[in-house]
Amino acid sequence: MAEENKFPSEMIDLPSKGKCYGEKHPCSSGKIELKYMTAKEEDILTSANLIKKGIVIDRLLDSLILTKGVSTDDLIVGDKNALMVASRILAYGAEYTCEVTNPKTGENIEHTFNLADCPFKKIDEKLTGSDTFSVTLPISKKSVKFRLLTGKQEKDIENEIKAYKKLDANVSKELTTRLKHVIVEADGSTDRSDINGFVDNMLSRDSLFLRGEITKASPDIDLTQEIDIGGEMVTVTIPMTSNFFWPSAGQ
Repeated sequence: MAEENKFPSEMIDLPSKGKCYGEKHPCSSGKIELKYMTAKEEDILTSANLIKKGIVIDRLLDSLILTKGVSTDDLIVGDKNALMVASRILAYGAEYTCEVTNPKTGENIEHTFNLADCPFKKIDEKLTGSDTFSVTLPISKKSVKFRLLTGKQEKDIENEIKAYKKLDANVSKELTTRLKHVIVEADGSTDRSDINGFVDNMLSRDSLFLRGEITKASPDIDLTQEIDIGGEMVTVTIPMTSNFFWPSAGQ
Protein backbone atom coordinates (compact mmCIF):
# COMPACT_ATOMS: atom_id res chain seq x y z
CA MET A 1 0.00 0.00 0.00
CA ALA A 2 1.39 3.37 -0.98
CA GLU A 3 2.33 5.60 1.95
CA GLU A 4 -0.05 8.51 2.44
CA ASN A 5 1.36 11.84 1.30
CA LYS A 6 2.39 14.16 4.12
CA PHE A 7 1.57 17.72 3.14
CA PRO A 8 3.30 20.71 4.74
CA SER A 9 1.10 22.47 7.25
CA GLU A 10 1.05 25.33 9.76
CA MET A 11 -0.62 25.90 13.11
CA ILE A 12 -2.90 28.90 12.67
CA ASP A 13 -3.92 31.16 15.56
CA LEU A 14 -7.65 31.85 15.90
CA PRO A 15 -9.04 35.32 16.67
CA SER A 16 -11.22 33.75 19.38
CA LYS A 17 -8.16 32.26 21.12
CA GLY A 18 -10.41 29.24 21.56
CA LYS A 19 -12.36 30.99 24.33
CA CYS A 20 -15.71 30.73 22.60
CA TYR A 21 -15.72 26.92 22.49
CA GLY A 22 -16.24 24.32 25.15
CA GLU A 23 -13.20 22.94 27.00
CA LYS A 24 -13.37 19.63 25.12
CA HIS A 25 -13.80 21.23 21.71
CA PRO A 26 -10.75 20.73 19.43
CA CYS A 27 -10.63 24.51 18.88
CA SER A 28 -10.31 25.27 22.61
CA SER A 29 -6.51 25.48 22.23
CA GLY A 30 -6.94 28.58 20.08
CA LYS A 31 -5.09 27.00 17.14
CA ILE A 32 -6.00 24.93 14.09
CA GLU A 33 -3.64 22.97 11.85
CA LEU A 34 -4.03 24.00 8.21
CA LYS A 35 -2.27 22.34 5.29
CA TYR A 36 -0.92 24.11 2.24
CA MET A 37 -3.24 24.16 -0.75
CA THR A 38 -2.68 21.67 -3.58
CA ALA A 39 -4.07 21.23 -7.10
CA LYS A 40 -6.84 19.14 -5.52
CA GLU A 41 -8.09 22.20 -3.64
CA GLU A 42 -7.81 24.31 -6.79
CA ASP A 43 -10.28 21.87 -8.35
CA ILE A 44 -12.68 22.68 -5.50
CA LEU A 45 -12.32 26.40 -6.20
CA THR A 46 -13.29 25.91 -9.86
CA SER A 47 -16.34 23.73 -9.17
CA ALA A 48 -19.29 25.54 -10.78
CA ASN A 49 -21.70 23.48 -8.68
CA LEU A 50 -20.09 24.47 -5.37
CA ILE A 51 -19.86 28.11 -6.47
CA LYS A 52 -23.56 28.13 -7.42
CA LYS A 53 -24.51 26.64 -4.04
CA GLY A 54 -22.36 29.22 -2.23
CA ILE A 55 -20.37 26.59 -0.33
CA VAL A 56 -17.08 26.61 -2.23
CA ILE A 57 -15.10 28.31 0.59
CA ASP A 58 -16.52 25.90 3.18
CA ARG A 59 -15.52 22.89 1.07
CA LEU A 60 -12.07 24.38 0.50
CA LEU A 61 -11.43 24.97 4.21
CA ASP A 62 -12.81 21.55 5.16
CA SER A 63 -10.26 20.04 2.77
CA LEU A 64 -7.41 22.10 4.27
CA ILE A 65 -8.16 21.69 7.99
CA LEU A 66 -6.09 18.88 9.51
CA THR A 67 -7.20 19.25 13.14
CA LYS A 68 -9.42 16.26 13.87
CA GLY A 69 -13.06 16.87 14.70
CA VAL A 70 -13.22 20.38 13.19
CA SER A 71 -15.40 21.48 10.29
CA THR A 72 -16.34 24.93 9.05
CA ASP A 73 -19.89 24.35 10.32
CA ASP A 74 -18.50 24.26 13.89
CA LEU A 75 -16.38 27.41 13.62
CA ILE A 76 -17.57 30.83 14.68
CA VAL A 77 -17.62 33.16 11.70
CA GLY A 78 -14.59 35.26 12.73
CA ASP A 79 -12.37 32.18 13.08
CA LYS A 80 -13.54 30.95 9.69
CA ASN A 81 -12.64 34.33 8.14
CA ALA A 82 -9.15 34.14 9.65
CA LEU A 83 -8.62 30.64 8.24
CA MET A 84 -9.72 31.83 4.80
CA VAL A 85 -7.05 34.55 4.84
CA ALA A 86 -4.43 32.15 6.25
CA SER A 87 -5.17 29.55 3.55
CA ARG A 88 -4.69 32.17 0.84
CA ILE A 89 -1.36 33.28 2.34
CA LEU A 90 -0.12 29.67 2.55
CA ALA A 91 -1.21 28.99 -1.04
CA TYR A 92 -0.11 32.09 -2.93
CA GLY A 93 1.66 34.41 -0.50
CA ALA A 94 0.53 37.49 1.40
CA GLU A 95 0.47 39.95 -1.52
CA TYR A 96 -3.02 40.45 -2.92
CA THR A 97 -3.61 42.83 -5.84
CA CYS A 98 -7.11 44.00 -6.62
CA GLU A 99 -9.18 47.07 -7.46
CA VAL A 100 -10.40 49.21 -4.59
CA THR A 101 -12.79 52.13 -4.56
CA ASN A 102 -11.83 55.45 -3.04
CA PRO A 103 -14.70 55.96 -0.55
CA LYS A 104 -14.38 59.75 -0.94
CA THR A 105 -14.35 60.03 -4.75
CA GLY A 106 -15.74 56.71 -6.01
CA GLU A 107 -12.64 56.26 -8.20
CA ASN A 108 -11.37 52.70 -8.75
CA ILE A 109 -7.64 52.09 -8.47
CA GLU A 110 -5.42 49.00 -8.35
CA HIS A 111 -3.68 48.35 -5.03
CA THR A 112 -1.55 45.55 -3.59
CA PHE A 113 -2.40 44.61 0.00
CA ASN A 114 -0.23 42.64 2.40
CA LEU A 115 -2.63 40.15 3.97
CA ALA A 116 -0.09 39.39 6.69
CA ASP A 117 -0.72 42.92 8.01
CA CYS A 118 -4.35 42.11 8.85
CA PRO A 119 -4.56 42.01 12.66
CA PHE A 120 -7.11 40.20 14.76
CA LYS A 121 -9.88 42.45 15.98
CA LYS A 122 -9.41 43.48 19.61
CA ILE A 123 -12.26 41.97 21.57
CA ASP A 124 -13.67 42.85 24.97
CA GLU A 125 -11.85 40.38 27.24
CA LYS A 126 -14.58 40.77 29.87
CA LEU A 127 -17.02 39.15 27.47
CA THR A 128 -14.89 36.15 26.51
CA GLY A 129 -14.25 32.83 28.18
CA SER A 130 -17.64 31.20 27.73
CA ASP A 131 -20.00 29.74 25.17
CA THR A 132 -22.57 32.39 26.08
CA PHE A 133 -22.38 36.04 27.07
CA SER A 134 -24.61 37.96 29.50
CA VAL A 135 -25.65 41.61 29.26
CA THR A 136 -28.27 43.84 30.87
CA LEU A 137 -30.23 46.00 28.45
CA PRO A 138 -29.97 49.72 29.31
CA ILE A 139 -33.63 50.75 28.93
CA SER A 140 -35.72 47.74 29.95
CA LYS A 141 -33.05 46.59 32.45
CA LYS A 142 -33.78 43.01 31.40
CA SER A 143 -31.01 40.43 31.15
CA VAL A 144 -30.09 38.69 27.91
CA LYS A 145 -27.71 35.84 27.17
CA PHE A 146 -26.39 35.45 23.64
CA ARG A 147 -24.06 33.17 21.71
CA LEU A 148 -21.71 33.70 18.79
CA LEU A 149 -22.90 32.10 15.59
CA THR A 150 -21.16 29.22 13.85
CA GLY A 151 -20.96 28.68 10.12
CA LYS A 152 -23.88 26.23 10.29
CA GLN A 153 -26.07 28.69 12.21
CA GLU A 154 -25.25 31.46 9.72
CA LYS A 155 -26.44 29.20 6.89
CA ASP A 156 -29.68 28.49 8.77
CA ILE A 157 -30.28 32.23 9.17
CA GLU A 158 -29.62 32.91 5.49
CA ASN A 159 -32.07 30.17 4.48
CA GLU A 160 -34.72 31.52 6.86
CA ILE A 161 -34.32 35.07 5.53
CA LYS A 162 -34.63 33.80 1.94
CA ALA A 163 -37.85 32.01 2.89
CA TYR A 164 -39.29 35.23 4.36
CA LYS A 165 -38.38 37.15 1.20
CA LYS A 166 -40.23 34.62 -0.93
CA LEU A 167 -43.35 35.25 1.15
CA ASP A 168 -43.02 39.04 1.01
CA ALA A 169 -40.18 40.69 -0.89
CA ASN A 170 -41.06 44.09 0.57
CA VAL A 171 -40.42 43.13 4.20
CA SER A 172 -36.96 42.43 5.59
CA LYS A 173 -36.77 40.34 8.76
CA GLU A 174 -32.99 40.05 8.74
CA LEU A 175 -32.38 41.96 11.99
CA THR A 176 -35.00 40.18 14.09
CA THR A 177 -34.23 36.77 12.56
CA ARG A 178 -30.55 37.15 13.43
CA LEU A 179 -31.28 38.25 17.00
CA LYS A 180 -33.69 35.34 17.51
CA HIS A 181 -30.90 32.93 16.60
CA VAL A 182 -28.23 34.72 18.64
CA ILE A 183 -30.19 35.06 21.90
CA VAL A 184 -30.32 31.90 24.03
CA GLU A 185 -32.04 33.40 27.09
CA ALA A 186 -34.21 36.49 27.48
CA ASP A 187 -35.49 37.83 30.80
CA GLY A 188 -34.77 34.46 32.44
CA SER A 189 -36.55 32.33 29.82
CA THR A 190 -34.92 29.90 27.40
CA ASP A 191 -38.22 29.03 25.73
CA ARG A 192 -37.90 29.75 22.01
CA SER A 193 -41.38 31.30 21.68
CA ASP A 194 -40.64 33.61 24.63
CA ILE A 195 -37.35 34.68 23.03
CA ASN A 196 -39.04 35.34 19.67
CA GLY A 197 -41.68 37.51 21.33
CA PHE A 198 -39.01 39.31 23.35
CA VAL A 199 -37.08 40.19 20.19
CA ASP A 200 -40.16 41.39 18.30
CA ASN A 201 -41.03 43.76 21.17
CA MET A 202 -37.50 44.89 22.08
CA LEU A 203 -37.07 48.65 22.33
CA SER A 204 -34.90 50.12 19.58
CA ARG A 205 -32.28 51.49 21.98
CA ASP A 206 -32.00 48.09 23.67
CA SER A 207 -31.68 46.42 20.26
CA LEU A 208 -28.94 48.85 19.23
CA PHE A 209 -27.07 48.28 22.49
CA LEU A 210 -27.33 44.49 22.19
CA ARG A 211 -26.04 44.50 18.61
CA GLY A 212 -23.09 46.57 19.78
CA GLU A 213 -22.32 44.09 22.57
CA ILE A 214 -22.49 41.20 20.10
CA THR A 215 -20.02 43.02 17.84
CA LYS A 216 -17.65 43.66 20.77
CA ALA A 217 -17.76 40.00 21.78
CA SER A 218 -17.24 38.67 18.23
CA PRO A 219 -13.63 37.71 17.41
CA ASP A 220 -12.61 38.31 13.80
CA ILE A 221 -9.78 39.32 11.51
CA ASP A 222 -9.67 43.03 10.64
CA LEU A 223 -9.79 43.46 6.87
CA THR A 224 -9.61 47.26 6.93
CA GLN A 225 -6.34 48.95 6.02
CA GLU A 226 -5.12 52.49 5.50
CA ILE A 227 -3.72 53.03 2.01
CA ASP A 228 -2.29 56.01 0.15
CA ILE A 229 -4.60 57.24 -2.61
CA GLY A 230 -3.35 60.33 -4.40
CA GLY A 231 -1.22 61.39 -1.44
CA GLU A 232 -4.06 61.00 1.06
CA MET A 233 -4.40 58.15 3.56
CA VAL A 234 -7.79 56.50 3.17
CA THR A 235 -9.26 53.58 5.15
CA VAL A 236 -10.68 50.83 2.92
CA THR A 237 -11.96 47.31 3.42
CA ILE A 238 -10.01 44.68 1.50
CA PRO A 239 -12.46 43.36 -1.13
CA MET A 240 -12.80 39.60 -1.60
CA THR A 241 -12.66 39.49 -5.42
CA SER A 242 -12.08 36.52 -7.73
CA ASN A 243 -8.34 37.31 -7.55
CA PHE A 244 -8.27 36.42 -3.86
CA PHE A 245 -7.79 32.71 -4.59
CA TRP A 246 -6.83 33.16 -8.23
CA PRO A 247 -3.94 35.62 -8.44
CA SER A 248 -2.48 36.18 -11.90
CA ALA A 249 0.41 33.92 -12.81
CA GLY A 250 2.74 36.90 -12.83
CA GLN A 251 2.13 37.82 -9.18
